[in-house]
Amino acid sequence: MSQPIIAIPADIRAFDGTHWHAVQHQYIRATLKAAGLMALIVPAMEEGYDADAILDRVDGLLVSGSATNVHPSLYGADATEADGPFDPARDAVSLPLIRRALDRGIPTFAICRGIQELNVALGGSLASEIQDQPGVWDHRKPANVDRDSMYAIRQGVFIREGSCLADIVGPGELQVNSLHRQAIAKTAPRLQVEATAEDGTIEGVSVIDAKAFAVGVQWHPEYWAETDSPSRRLFEAFGDAVRDYAAGKGELPIAAPRRSAIV
Repeated sequence: MSQPIIAIPADIRAFDGTHWHAVQHQYIRATLKAAGLMALIVPAMEEGYDADAILDRVDGLLVSGSATNVHPSLYGADATEADGPFDPARDAVSLPLIRRALDRGIPTFAICRGIQELNVALGGSLASEIQDQPGVWDHRKPANVDRDSMYAIRQGVFIREGSCLADIVGPGELQVNSLHRQAIAKTAPRLQVEATAEDGTIEGVSVIDAKAFAVGVQWHPEYWAETDSPSRRLFEAFGDAVRDYAAGKGELPIAAPRRSAIV
């Protein structure tokens, strides 16, 4: 069997006087080196893309982190300047891909912005500037440090006994990195909380009724996937699920009728 391929939705980035569709290198590298998979970047388009047409051609979905935030209108809130920056094209592609991947039993791994998109896609909401809430730590990246220090493993999260994450990295305390100022507020009905920080911030979830691997984490295992054992095990578990899906494609039920194009 040829090496399975996953889709990674892109961000829109502006430089050199034009717009680019981009995914940070560490996600591509972790996909290849730790998960043993190939990656295709899905362009971020606000309309015209068919989620099923994309998913027909891949064996998994990785929803990466980003410097942008999910637009509050997508979870019923008013947007303020403090909630940004936004990337509506990324939202327009990622959320339908997440929903259809879960419907079809396609393995899905959501990281940082990705866990927030997963929550919103399934009917949850987000909290902004969580460091300003009473009793909540500052989970943002450190200022004025190099990239390795920015992604340093420095925060404890607690993995729930008997959870999907516990099966992968073990239950109890796990040391991770932290680079976020938004987090899950109202948890989507289909999500199970699997990991929390000591301050109560939700750090890991799984999809309760998922037909395959469907996990989201708020931290960044992709950055240390080649050197940190728990980070690597997350990508290995995703890779194993993708290979299982690819091997069993011919045995799966026919996909549900296609929905309209991504808009």
